[in-house]
Amino acid sequence: MAETANQQSRPRVLSGMRPTGKLHLGNYMGALHNWVRLQETGKYESYHFVADLHALTTDYEDPSNILPNTREVALDFLAAGLDPKRTTIFVQSHVAQHFELPLYLGMITPVGWLERVPSYKDMQENLAEKDLSMYGFLGYPVLMASDILLYQASFVPVGQDQQAHVELTREVARRFNNFYPRPEARNVGDILRAAQVDPLYVLPEPQVLLTPSPKLPGTDGRKMSKSYGNTIMITDPEPVVRAKLKTMVTDPARIRRTDPGDPDKCPVGDLHKVFSTPETMAKVYEGCRSAGIGCIECKGWAADALVQILNPIQERRARFTDDEVSDILRDGASRAGARAEQTMCEVRAAMQLTGSRE
Repeated sequence: MAETANQQSRPRVLSGMRPTGKLHLGNYMGALHNWVRLQETGKYESYHFVADLHALTTDYEDPSNILPNTREVALDFLAAGLDPKRTTIFVQSHVAQHFELPLYLGMITPVGWLERVPSYKDMQENLAEKDLSMYGFLGYPVLMASDILLYQASFVPVGQDQQAHVELTREVARRFNNFYPRPEARNVGDILRAAQVDPLYVLPEPQVLLTPSPKLPGTDGRKMSKSYGNTIMITDPEPVVRAKLKTMVTDPARIRRTDPGDPDKCPVGDLHKVFSTPETMAKVYEGCRSAGIGCIECKGWAADALVQILNPIQERRARFTDDEVSDILRDGASRAGARAEQTMCEVRAAMQLTGSRE
């Protein structure tokens, strides 16, 4: 019998990211940093992928950037510290089972469930210039659920804003398991229920693994986002980082150099809280509130902290050749496909579809 979630030696975690091109600091702190941290604990079997099929749900008219962006995101995965020897890194469309399971799950997922996903209306409003009245866009939560369930993942490392997607995944898994218990569970269901033992389900319900994800301000004070043009990229060289920090908005109360400010009301102060040392933070609070330092000096300290974080990331990124990235993604797809096929064998058997492949 294929390995089940209960039999695996380590709990499995899975998460992915759309290929939007080179990643910025908000992407790094919101996801990559935590993925690497989980990898380093050695407690989890990790799967992380570039979600190129998800990109098609909004960029279907012009997919020309998806492939080059996929390469950039994969490079940033590696640069951030994901180790292909310890983590399975792959591209979603390179694993055929990512096309099969969504079809089966789509057969049992009510339309109302999809329409109530918070990001459904949010994305329609934010991308009003695009026609998103498509089957693929409506059904992308099923694709997302399939990504998770395909690996019988125990945990999905996400921030609080993504909890709704994981909850929908749990509901889809529950509905599937209700319709299609394992064949052996159907045969011994009465005995198991009498013994108050749950049947062996094909698709275990994943749990949210909440990870710290500070919302980094961009250079204009709003949330860091490519759509706002206010990002600091993790590939930005030091002179660019320092130039961007110099233009960053600060506490509006500090109109003149002699005006005291408050780091708690300043976007630069928010960056310090994430990246600077306690010693630097103490200098920032004392100097800003007493007007003992100017904003330019404070921004320089923030730039120092960012450069300390970015330099090793950029050095790792430069070490990977295109051929090495291709080999890593090919190997990752092979490993992911093998694991995904274990799940699909169980899914097909539970749905009594195995006869078509005999």
